[in-house]
Order: sequence, then structure tokens, then C-alpha cells
Amino acid sequence: MTARHRLWPSCRRCTGIALDLGSARTRAWTSGRRMILDVPSVTFPGVGGTCPIQRGAIVDTPGTARMLDRLLGHRLPRFGRPLLVLTTPVLGGIVYRTEARTAVEVLRPRAVLTVPTPRAVALAADADLTRPLLVVDLGAHLTEVTLLTDGAVTDARCTALGTNDLDNLTSPARITDAVVAMVTGMLDQDRTSQTLDALQRGALLAGGGALRPDITYGLAGRLRTAVRPVAAPHTAAVRGAAKLLHAAHNHPSTTAHLHH
Repeated sequence: MTARHRLWPSCRRCTGIALDLGSARTRAWTSGRRMILDVPSVTFPGVGGTCPIQRGAIVDTPGTARMLDRLLGHRLPRFGRPLLVLTTPVLGGIVYRTEARTAVEVLRPRAVLTVPTPRAVALAADADLTRPLLVVDLGAHLTEVTLLTDGAVTDARCTALGTNDLDNLTSPARITDAVVAMVTGMLDQDRTSQTLDALQRGALLAGGGALRPDITYGLAGRLRTAVRPVAAPHTAAVRGAAKLLHAAHNHPSTTAHLHH
């Protein structure tokens, strides 16, 4: 029987990383630290730095690897290989996961577990996953609407529009309209009651846009349901990934159930 590990940060036998690669911000939690690293997603700061992740896609895999090495390489012990839990966009598919796995190899992980971002958000919120749940992720460059049933993704929509696109010519109503259109499409195509049940239950909001009352109030009115921003919505995904990391660390037998 495998010995039960001590809780982080007390455990020095192994290291772990929870990672959320956003188009605008990269967020990471590492074992042994009590804070979340939250920095711009750029290859390096200053003039000449590029954005290797755009609209939820990794467009520069070597650049993403250089960014991760700069941000996290010096924070890891010289010896030993970390366990890594990585959030992934629902509609990123195999292409995103392949590019992401290639990029994180710079961190020398002993294993990489992936989790859909909305599931990570739900875990951070301690949501009841036995009932259908609608998760709306209002990011800087991407807005996603996902239906979770028994914790698994059963429908998902996204649009390449986020809070960073808002200016004098683009109002928050555009994001509200996009979310309403995605939810309406899900309702129209769902031949079960799951989407309706989730909508009546209320939508869980994450991402920086969940901190904007002009968006949240608009969604509540247009969807005619309660909208509940998760606590610290901009870091919800990485905190949910950290929960899965703790589970894998303390209960190695559950690793297979965490891999998607």
C-alpha cells in the first residue's frame, strides 16, 4: 500500500503545479507556496515580448515554453519532477492539449493531468456537481458557456470576445448578447431538460468579467435567472486545478479519474 503523503506545504517528498494558461494572464500555484502567481501571458516583459497564447489557442509553443521556464523554472527544486494539473479550454480539443503538453515539458513534469476549465471553476466554487450546472467564463479574450452534467462537459459554446475588447465603440452589452445567444442555442438543441434545469438553478460566473456589475446585472436580467460569481472569479480555474492537484497528491489511486 502506498504511504499517504503529508499535506502541502509540509510534504517535501514531491512537488506539484496547478496551471491556468490564459490569453491575457497566466496563473499558477506551486506546492510549498501559499500564493498564486498571476502575471501577463508574455514570452518576456518589456519591448519585444510577444503573446504566445491568443483567444484561447497556443499560437507559439516554444514561446509558451520560454514563458513557463522564466516564470516557474527557478521555483522548482533542482531534483525531482513535479505533478502538474493543467486547465484546458473546453473547445480547445486535442490540438490545444498537444501544444500545451509540449510547452509544459520545459518544467520536467512526471505526469500531466488536464481538466476542463469550467469543471475546475465548479470545484473552486464547491458547486454541487450531481445536478446540471451552467458555467459562464468571462475572460479577457474569450467567453465560454458550458453545461456540466455529473461533472462532465455535455455542451459548450464560445466566442472570441472578452472584456479586453470593450471600449467606447464596444459596450458590455455585446458580451451579454453573446452569452444569451449561446445559452439560447444550447436550449434549442438540447432534447433533454438538462440545460433548462441548469438555467433555472442559476449560472455560475468566472473570469475577470464576473467582477463587472454592468455585465452580471445584464446577464441576470436577460437570462431571467440568478447569476452567481464565484469568489475571486479571475483565479477560480487555477484554484480548482489546485484542488485536483491536492487530491492526486494525497490519494494517488484517484489519478486515473482526474485525467480527461
